[in-house]
Amino acid sequence: MIDIDSWIAHDPDPKTRAELTQLKEQAANGDAGAQAELDDRFSGPLEFGTAGLRGEMAGGPHRMNRAVVRKAAAGLVDFLQEEVGRDALLVIGYDARHNSKDFALDTAAVATAAGARAMIYPHHVPTPLLAWAVRHLNADAGVMVTASHNPPRDNGYKVYLGGRAVSEGAQGVQIVPPYDAKIAEKIAATSDADEIPLATTGWTEIGEDVIEAYLERAASLVPHQNFSDLKIVLTSMHGVGGETMKEVLARAGFTNVTEVAEQAQPDPGFPTVAFPNPEEPGALDLALSKAASLKADLVIANDPDADRCSAAIPTPNGWRQLNGDEIGSILGDQIAKIGAITGGTLASSIVSSRLLKEIAGRHGLTHVSTLTGFKWIARVPQLIFGYEEAIGFCVDPDGVRDKDGITAGLLLAHVAAQLRSKNKTIGEQLDHLAETHGVYLTAPVTIRVDDLSLMPATMAHLRANPPTQLAGSPVASVEDLSEGSQALPPTDAIVILNELGDRAVVRPSGTEPKVKCYLEVIEPVTQSLDSSRAAASSRMAQLQADMSKALTLP
Repeated sequence: MIDIDSWIAHDPDPKTRAELTQLKEQAANGDAGAQAELDDRFSGPLEFGTAGLRGEMAGGPHRMNRAVVRKAAAGLVDFLQEEVGRDALLVIGYDARHNSKDFALDTAAVATAAGARAMIYPHHVPTPLLAWAVRHLNADAGVMVTASHNPPRDNGYKVYLGGRAVSEGAQGVQIVPPYDAKIAEKIAATSDADEIPLATTGWTEIGEDVIEAYLERAASLVPHQNFSDLKIVLTSMHGVGGETMKEVLARAGFTNVTEVAEQAQPDPGFPTVAFPNPEEPGALDLALSKAASLKADLVIANDPDADRCSAAIPTPNGWRQLNGDEIGSILGDQIAKIGAITGGTLASSIVSSRLLKEIAGRHGLTHVSTLTGFKWIARVPQLIFGYEEAIGFCVDPDGVRDKDGITAGLLLAHVAAQLRSKNKTIGEQLDHLAETHGVYLTAPVTIRVDDLSLMPATMAHLRANPPTQLAGSPVASVEDLSEGSQALPPTDAIVILNELGDRAVVRPSGTEPKVKCYLEVIEPVTQSLDSSRAAASSRMAQLQADMSKALTLP
C-alpha cells in the first residue's frame, strides 16, 4: 500500500491534492464509500504495460493524473537515455480529452529538463499523426496522450519506440515485452513527482510541414482523381480526426462530404453518445440518420483519436453498419490485388476472421496470424496490410506502422467509388468474396463481470472443462495459448475448433472487466449464397449458446 500522506504531500497538482485530502477526511469521519475509493486509488501504481498507461482521471497512484504522468515521463526518458544516449529524441502528441494537453506539456518539460530532445505538436492531433511523426522524424520514441474510445473520465499514455531504440522492423510501433517491463522498472525508481525536474522552455514544436507530409502521403495511397461525386457522411465522434479526414478525402478528390454537425467538433464530454466507440450500439445513429436523409453512398466513422475506422452502407432494407472483419476483407482484398504484383504479407490477429488468409492465398501472398493488438500486427515482416476485428486497419505500414483510421477511411471511399463506377456496391463485393471463398460469419460472446477475480476463474473453468461439442459438431481441438508456440508468444487465450472448422477464441479483455469470446462459422457456398448464409446464421446461434454455457461459472 502506497503511503497516502506522502503521496498527497508530493502531488504537484493542487486540484488532485485537494481532492485526495477531502477524500481522506471523509474516510476518517466514517464514510465507507470514501474509504473504499481511497483504498482503490492507493491499491498500487497504475500498471505500465504494452498499452502504456490508461485509466480514470483522478488523484492517487492508481489513476491518471499529473503526478503519475510526470513519473511515467521521467522513467521513459531514463530508459531512452540509457538505451540511446542523453540526446534521445521524444515526439509528443495529444488529443482533446480533459488534461491531455497538460499531460503532454509535462512530458515535454520532464524530457527537456533531463537533457533529452523533446518535440510536441502545437495543437491536438489524431493518433496516426503521432505514429507518423515517430518514423518521419526518426525519433527514438513517441508519446500519444489519448484514451482512444474510452469513456470521458479516462485518459491514457501510449508509447511508441523508434530511431535508435529498436530495430528497423519495429520503428514507430507500440511497445511490447521486454520494453514495457524495462520502462516500468525505471518509472518505479523515479523520485516523488514534485521532485522531478521540469524545464520551462527548451522543447520545440512539431512543424506544420510534418502534418503536410502526412497529408500528401495519405492522399497518394489512392490513384489521383480530380473529382468523385461519391456522397459520404463523416463523423469524428466528438474527436480530433474530422479536419484531417476531410482534408485527406478532399485531396484525393472526394469533395461531396457531409459531416455530422453535432459530432464534428472535439468535445471531451462526448455529449451525443453513451460510449464514444463507433462499434457501440447507437453510436452511429446520427450518422445513419443523416446518410438516409441525404441518400448517401457511404458512412465513414472514426473513433475520437481517429486510429480506428468504422463504416456503414445502404442496402435495400436500410443502412447497415459493417463489422471490422467485413471492412478488413474489403480493404485486404483491395491491397492484395496490388500485392499480387509487388509481393508482401497480409496479417491479422488471432481473433479476426480467417477470410484474410484465404484472400492472401488467392493472390499468391503470405498471411500471418498474430496476437491481438497492433503492437504485434505491425511487427510482421514485409507487411503490406494488417487488421484486427476491433475496426483497426493498417493500410500503409511504411508510413504509419499502426492502425490508422484516416487512411483506412480513404481507401474504403476509393473502393466504394471504384465499385460505383461499375454499377456495383460494397455489399455486392462482400457477396463476391463469399461466393469465392465461402461464408465467413463472425460474432462475439461477452461475459461481463463485476468482480475482476472472476476473469481468471472463468478462464480456469474453461481450461478444466472445455466443451466436447460446438454447434452440433464434435470438438476437434482445444489449444491453450498460455505457454506460447513457435508462431506466437504466450498469451492468456484458448482456441477451440470443431470438426466443421467453426472456431471460438476466448481471452480476458485487457482494458475492460469482461471475458471476450470471438466466434467464427465457415459455410461453403454449394447452392445459393442466401441458403449458405442462412445455414451459417443458424449454426452461429448454436455456437453462441454453447459458448455462453461453457463460459458460465457453476
